[in-house]
Amino acid sequence: MIFSIGLLIVIVFIAFKVAPVEKQEHASVHGAGQIGLLAALALFGVDYFTSYFYATGELMSALHPYGLQQYGWIAVIVIAFANAVFGILYMYSLGIFNEGGGSYTASMRYLSPGLSLVVAVVLLQDYIFTIVVSSLSGVDQLLSIFSLYSIDWLIRVAIGIFLMGITWYLTIRGRGESARVVFTMLSIFVFMTIVMAIGLILAKTRGVPAVIYPENVQPASFWQAAFHMLTASMKGLVALSGLEAMSNGIQFVIDDDAELVKWGKKQYPKLQGLWDFYSGKAGIGRLVQTSFLFYGGLTTSFLAYFAFHFNVFDGTLGRSLVANLAFIGFDQIPGGNILYWAYQILAVGLLAAASMTAFQDLQATEWRDVAMGEIPEVIVYRDPRGTFTRSVTIAFVVTIIITFLIKGNTSAGVPYYGIGVFMPIMMMGFAIRKHILATFTGKARRWGSLAAGFAAVLSGFVFVGQIVGKWQEGGWVVLISFSILIIVANLVLISPTGARDPVTIHRIVRDKARVQGAMASIVEWQSLRMQEYRYSVLVVFARFFEMFGVRRMDRLTIPTPAGDYNHALHVDHPEAPSLLQQYLDPKDGPEQK
Repeated sequence: MIFSIGLLIVIVFIAFKVAPVEKQEHASVHGAGQIGLLAALALFGVDYFTSYFYATGELMSALHPYGLQQYGWIAVIVIAFANAVFGILYMYSLGIFNEGGGSYTASMRYLSPGLSLVVAVVLLQDYIFTIVVSSLSGVDQLLSIFSLYSIDWLIRVAIGIFLMGITWYLTIRGRGESARVVFTMLSIFVFMTIVMAIGLILAKTRGVPAVIYPENVQPASFWQAAFHMLTASMKGLVALSGLEAMSNGIQFVIDDDAELVKWGKKQYPKLQGLWDFYSGKAGIGRLVQTSFLFYGGLTTSFLAYFAFHFNVFDGTLGRSLVANLAFIGFDQIPGGNILYWAYQILAVGLLAAASMTAFQDLQATEWRDVAMGEIPEVIVYRDPRGTFTRSVTIAFVVTIIITFLIKGNTSAGVPYYGIGVFMPIMMMGFAIRKHILATFTGKARRWGSLAAGFAAVLSGFVFVGQIVGKWQEGGWVVLISFSILIIVANLVLISPTGARDPVTIHRIVRDKARVQGAMASIVEWQSLRMQEYRYSVLVVFARFFEMFGVRRMDRLTIPTPAGDYNHALHVDHPEAPSLLQQYLDPKDGPEQK
């Protein structure tokens, strides 16, 4: 016991010492709420990293009832391959869209405003369900400590809301403080997982037997087995939202080289191309996304192998899959029961903190949605610490309602959570393809467009596979929810609430959201483009009603033209004022700096 306590103290001490701290001088240079590499790794990666606690459990739950768990390696290969393809796509995209927005900005620039609106709706649903699923997965890990995995749903709901409440509170306190807490927990998680892995290896070499319990194996034909394998692969891919999260939230990252890159430039100048790729805030985002390339495949293969070896899965002995393996692994360490409890409690905290990824991206998305007319203006408010508190609070209320509706069942929320991210990835792939076709020549143009197109098609396949693979668990309902959300978003946009003139857009972006520079210019351009789309939709409606004698075309106001993207962004002259400045009343004064 003394050994385990001492080991735990050392791990916690090291994790706390290496955690990032937001310094006052950094805030004055980079702006309140701007974060560096370690903080970005924590806030934008925690959702992805904590998929460790539920992705493999979901994967094996699709195979175990049919006695197919020994073929889990096939699903692991699919997951690892998809992670690498989508990860490389998003790492490349940060060089093009390095001012934030992710697939939202990409689809607006290279595809169409209508598709951008679809992406916005899908992302909002994805972020909301990220909070729900992560928090309820934390509940699973907590109840596993007491072998109460299948307790009454009201208790699950109450615990889930409590965990979401803690995450909400930490988020509105500011990014810097949130990042330090999350990074400390992630560091402890890494060290303890290494200890657990050592314990599992020891358990295998010592001949610890597999768990024996009554099992009701259902028969499956070849095609049924193939379908269950598809389902397992799709369930294991639920946490790729980390890629879009980093791309979308790059606007909150410090525009400076990470310390690792600064050191590399001095020590290994011959690798200048590598260091250039990882330079600036885009480089920080790429470093974070690099960690995503192999993480899913490695962790899923690790857990799937030992789950099969020891015959433990979600629900076995009243525990989750990870909890069962942690119990076996830490049991090989002197005083391991303490480590097991600490690991499970840590899992609860991390899965609750994974909601911060969604809260951060909700902030990065919703103020832009407001500027474009997709959401009422009242939602925009940014406090002195840089946090959009109203967006965070509204999301918290919505997650409470959803948690009640699904009765605290984690699996009931997974279809909505896992499916949503792949449409944005598909849009990003097609947007990057068009960018390559427009800017490259020769072999680079050919092979680059083929690679981006392949990533887009693969994402589309996974998107459809998510729906088909989870059809019986609510996949079909997702089609209905998507349709309803898209229709509602369009209705809000064409309503008087969605009207945005240049003065209103400028006030929302520059004054209320307090965003300046290239990101502000991008959103101003996007807002004008969305107003052009709004006008085109209103024209369609007006012409439709004209067939019945109702004439309203003369009441429509032609929107301000958005113009060219590069001109709006001032690529050649970044010091140029906002493209909306010409529409402002001179008595309003000069543009904020």
